Amino acid sequence: MTSFDAEGFDATTFATHVASLGRPWRTRFAPAPTGWLHLGHVVNVVWVWGLARAYDGRVLLRIEDHDRGRSRPDYEKGILEDLEWLGLCPDEPGATLHRQSDHAARFAAALAPLEARGLVFACTCSRREIASASGDPASPALRYPGTCRDRAVPLEVTTARRVRVAPGMESVTDLRLGTQQQEPAEQCGDVLVRDRHGDWTYQWCVSVDDVTQEVDVVIRGEDLLASSGRQLLLARLLGRVAPPAFLHHPLLRHSDGAKLSKANRDTGIRELRGAGRSAAEVLGMAAHASGLVAVERPVEATDLHALFRA
Repeated sequence: MTSFDAEGFDATTFATHVASLGRPWRTRFAPAPTGWLHLGHVVNVVWVWGLARAYDGRVLLRIEDHDRGRSRPDYEKGILEDLEWLGLCPDEPGATLHRQSDHAARFAAALAPLEARGLVFACTCSRREIASASGDPASPALRYPGTCRDRAVPLEVTTARRVRVAPGMESVTDLRLGTQQQEPAEQCGDVLVRDRHGDWTYQWCVSVDDVTQEVDVVIRGEDLLASSGRQLLLARLLGRVAPPAFLHHPLLRHSDGAKLSKANRDTGIRELRGAGRSAAEVLGMAAHASGLVAVERPVEATDLHALFRA
């Protein structure tokens, strides 16, 4: 693996932003229980808890199990065990863990006003059809070409739903990378919010949850930067007035540039624990890989705040 540094992060800018909120601010750690946690997740843990502890924030724990086909209870249990082993506890929701699969009614209720405004339509397009129409089937990010937008597909034909995305720029406040300009209509087109299996999608679930839970700063990896504009657009449609800020930290990657993957069991926390690594050593590995410490050394969970102080 190669390491990266935290270039672009300015503690003063971050502190000024969260202070401007005028109240205790919220962020979240939102893992998907589709595999065991690995060192890349610990990088996110270090940034989320470190910044929250350094600047009087609160951390919510959200289990993003919207993908019912891949989510498993044993993975969820493993996430909770690994966090406890690392010495990290969420501040909210505490005893009442937020699990997306428990809130299907919330996601449906949030969509109803958009349906009443004519902003939602049924879609029968498969990913293969969209890829074929895009002219670049190998691309990991596909733009929906609007095939079903004006076809008036009967709602009973499919559970798949898309929200219409009008042309326009979205200004994303990123507290590490600076202001980003994105145009969701060109990036992704009309957003899929529910799929043909009846599952609510990532884009919809996180947008609804971040509005409902009043998340002020979304701290996550750079691989999700491109999703920010469309999530801001959805949040505004949901009635959010003050948009969240974002901080996209660098990803931990292999030397060939590929990011770590649950599927490949990359540097899993369980494997590191089995090899005799302590929690402080694992946190220190992630802090070093983040460029937050110059030399790899153990970092206690109670000392994460010191990595981010101005």
